[in-house]
Amino acid sequence: MALPFFGKKPVPAGSSASRSRSGQGAASASSSSSSRLRPAAARNDTSSLDFTVAGGDVNRVLAQCADKMHVEEGVDEMAPSAEEAAILYANGGYDEARAVLEHALETTTSPNARFELWTMLLDLLRLTAQKDRFEQISLHYATEFERSPPAWMDLSSQAARGDAPKVQTVSLSGQLGGNAAAQFAQLIQAGMRSGALRIDLSRLRSVDAGGAELLYRAVRGLRRAKIKLSLVGAVSLSNILGGQVAGGTRENQTLWLLLLEVLQFTDQQERFEELAFEYAMTFEESPPSWEPLAEAVNSNIGVDAVDATMSQIYKLEGEIVGPNVDTLRKITAFAADRTKVEIDCGHLRRMDFVSAGTLFNIVSQLHTQGRLVVLTGVNSMVAALMQVMGLHQVARIELRG
Repeated sequence: MALPFFGKKPVPAGSSASRSRSGQGAASASSSSSSRLRPAAARNDTSSLDFTVAGGDVNRVLAQCADKMHVEEGVDEMAPSAEEAAILYANGGYDEARAVLEHALETTTSPNARFELWTMLLDLLRLTAQKDRFEQISLHYATEFERSPPAWMDLSSQAARGDAPKVQTVSLSGQLGGNAAAQFAQLIQAGMRSGALRIDLSRLRSVDAGGAELLYRAVRGLRRAKIKLSLVGAVSLSNILGGQVAGGTRENQTLWLLLLEVLQFTDQQERFEELAFEYAMTFEESPPSWEPLAEAVNSNIGVDAVDATMSQIYKLEGEIVGPNVDTLRKITAFAADRTKVEIDCGHLRRMDFVSAGTLFNIVSQLHTQGRLVVLTGVNSMVAALMQVMGLHQVARIELRG
């Protein structure tokens, strides 16, 4: 069924009115000068507004934050319907958000506002896997703006899952000692059952001889059993172990063996060969050989920033909702030694209100420290929520194509 707004063309296509969107925010500003609510922290103390209270109850959060809001005239104006749709989508109201956008396009005449609404609607259809509807209305978009619409991409959670089997992720943290034998037995069983396992080592801070033996035997055994194995944070662990071995000293042999094993997951064959030679000289026995790795695996469970401390780009993926925002809090550690903090949101489908507020707090702190935060590949629905929260005032937001 054709909707009446498809025929609306408030200005001739190809008019000189600007229809471009800045990477600085979720959408172009409209010409209205009505009052807008913005966090006061975005103007002055951007770290003072805490959105992480009230257990995720949006109404309670807004009520508790009311005394920290102020009204500014004509600041980063955004169509009320776009804000409403962004918040509905953030709360999981996909159909309601679509209805708001379609109704707004029936009545909106501002070319900038129409472009914003169209872009959000097309992205919403991609995020909810509505290909037929997307293709049906893309022609109207192309006619109105005389430009190609975004290409169809299935950005839904179903597409992200695909047909790949779920891979369990086991995280090790703190100090790894010999008292974890029972946990390692379960770890090995999990890998044997599924045929694949992902071990996150990025939060390990130290390893003693007993812990090294457990991890070495587990990794070695899984590899010999042809289990697809991935070690996240292998570089970090290799650096820890490298400080605990010393050539010419016949001590900590298990640490040597574990380090040689871990180096094979970091693709550092030259370092492996050098260490293998030192091992042979130190312990007067043949070292392990370099062996090609079986296919590594990635986890499709939850949201995970894979080994963020070792990467140049931090990744946000999937849906970030609810009170568990550890993935967001890790951004602070990732940014510790960087002046430019790039966050890849290309696979981020949705954030809820509270998570977006937490991200605002974190990015605001980095902004006050003089760090440039760049959020790349953001879909239009999430970008609109970010603008509602004021994130575009403390970070650069770049939309996905």
